[in-house]
Amino acid sequence: MIKKMSPSENDFDIPAKNCCRMVILGSTKVGKTAIVSRFLNGRFDEEKYTPTIEDFHRKLYSIKGDVYQLDILDTSGNHPFPAMRRLSILTGDVFILVFSLDNRDSFQEVQRLKQQIIETKSCLKNKTKENIDVPLVICGNKGDREFYREVQKEEIEQLVAGDEQCAYFEISAKRNTNVDQMFQTLFTMAKLPNEMSPDLHRKVSVQYCDMLRSKSLKNKNKKDNGDAYGIVAPFARRPSVHSDLMYIKEKAIGGQGKDKERCTIS
Repeated sequence: MIKKMSPSENDFDIPAKNCCRMVILGSTKVGKTAIVSRFLNGRFDEEKYTPTIEDFHRKLYSIKGDVYQLDILDTSGNHPFPAMRRLSILTGDVFILVFSLDNRDSFQEVQRLKQQIIETKSCLKNKTKENIDVPLVICGNKGDREFYREVQKEEIEQLVAGDEQCAYFEISAKRNTNVDQMFQTLFTMAKLPNEMSPDLHRKVSVQYCDMLRSKSLKNKNKKDNGDAYGIVAPFARRPSVHSDLMYIKEKAIGGQGKDKERCTIS
C-alpha cells in the first residue's frame, strides 16, 4: 500500500511491497491499545481506562539490508462513523480483531467484524480483479481472567475453521502471554519478515534514522545479514482521509503507475 509519510522524518525510499498497514478492531475495553503498547514499547499501562478515538503509529525496520514500514491504526471500539471504519478496512493490509474472553458481546462483535472485512475486501476485489488475501488474527485477550471466561474455545474454533488466512490466539496483554507469537504468525501470513515481531529485533532510538536511511539508499542490491532492528517514528501522522480515498480510487480503476511503486517519506 502507498502511504504518505510524515514531512518531519528523513527521506526514505521504501518499496511499496515493504509498506504495510495493520488495523486493529474490536469492541471497547477489550485491550486493543494495550496490545499496541506491548508491540511498540513492551509495556502494559494499568492507568485508568481512556477510550480510543483513533490512534496512529508508525514503525520502521532494517532487516537484512531491506527497510520496511509498518503503520498501525488503533481504531475506536464505538465506531461512531461507519464510513471511517469501512475506509480503515479498505486501506488495511493485515488485521487484528480483539475480543475479551470474559465478554461474550465482544466476541459477537468480532464475528461481525470478520464478516464485514471479508465483504468489504471482496467488493474491492471485484473492482480490481485482483486476488486479495486478508491476513487476519483473532485475539481472545485477558487470558489472565480465566475464572470469568464467557467464550469457549469450541466456539472460536468454528469461527476460524477452514480459513488459512485467519489464526486465533488466546493472549494476555497484561502478562504478555502469546503476544509475540501472535505477531509472528500474522507477519508470516502476510509474507513479511518474522523479525518485525517485537521479540525478534533490536529496539533502537530515533537517532538511528540516519543509519536506516543510509541502508535504504546503499543496500538496494546488497543484502545485509546483520541484526534486525526497529525504530518507532516519534512524530508520525495519519495519512489524510483524502489520500486514503485517492488510494482506493486509484486501486479500483487500476490507476497505479510506476510513480506509485515506492513508498517514501518526504
